[in-house]
Amino acid sequence: MAVSGFEGFEKRLELHFSGDDPVIGNMGLRLLDFESLEKVLHAVQCTVVSAVGNHYFDSYVLSESSLFVYPTKIIIKTCGTTQLLKSIRPLIHHACTLGLMICLCRYTRGNFIFPKAQPYPHTSFKEEIIFLENNLPNNLYYRKASVLPSKLSSHSWHVFSACDESHILMQNMPDEQYTIEVCMTELDKVLAGKFFRRPNDGKNGDSAGMEMTEMTGIGDINPDALICDFAFDPCGYSMNGILGDRYSTIHVTPEDGFSYASFECVGSIYDNPNEIVEVLKKAVQVFRPGTVSVSTTYTSHKVWKCVAKAIEPLGMKFRSCTMDEFPAIGSVMFQTFTTRRK
Repeated sequence: MAVSGFEGFEKRLELHFSGDDPVIGNMGLRLLDFESLEKVLHAVQCTVVSAVGNHYFDSYVLSESSLFVYPTKIIIKTCGTTQLLKSIRPLIHHACTLGLMICLCRYTRGNFIFPKAQPYPHTSFKEEIIFLENNLPNNLYYRKASVLPSKLSSHSWHVFSACDESHILMQNMPDEQYTIEVCMTELDKVLAGKFFRRPNDGKNGDSAGMEMTEMTGIGDINPDALICDFAFDPCGYSMNGILGDRYSTIHVTPEDGFSYASFECVGSIYDNPNEIVEVLKKAVQVFRPGTVSVSTTYTSHKVWKCVAKAIEPLGMKFRSCTMDEFPAIGSVMFQTFTTRRK
């Protein structure tokens, strides 16, 4: 293990808003001007490197991961030593100017590889919880924080959620959408090597990213998606895929000793279960990691059962499974797998 290196494990923040104005509700947060978004990202300590949008939402590849802006929902995922939680107050302020009030907050992350390198408020989960408690408005009074452990000391899942009364009342109408977050470490060295750029390749980040997408098989994971990709110099890769109102995203830190890749996607309970099995299988095969952890957030459908069906046939052994329930977001299932040689 390297003494110090780039932190691949991301922090993920999801905020939901509500409002009464139907015109605002149609575009909502997408009406925020780019300068305002840049200021929020400056507080987090990252920038936009590429972007694409469609009828449903806007997608941004960041210098440290991704940002997705829907009319009443925003998702920011950042790696490295970013200060993600510092985006909460400015985002709530900007939403308020559009007539939108926050009604749900969800914060998740894995175990940092280099926890001592993290700045405030990410120095510990306890500090993150205190910061969240102090920066969220009082109407989000249904709150819960939990760490889902595993048999692997290097992998556990941290979850904080908060919501207002309207979301509690909506629990009788379960959300059809689920979210799957995959964290992979100890990537196959040959496959990780594909995410290094050749010196003086004469390409910009966009064209080099497009080449990596093709060369690694990432483009085959969901071939119908519109992909916005970027390759960093000298190494590293990020992509956002958009298809209708759904996103997927991949981030890669390929350096040996602290190699890491993540894959995240959303799906519907009405999807064919075999489709998510194939998507997960393809995503993990791109990297052939030594260890995989998968967090599945759902309200009414045991989609987590598809995870083992996807990963175990790749020569990986199921190690642990932990579940917890949260008033704001439903159930979270955390599963871990390692290669059979371990």
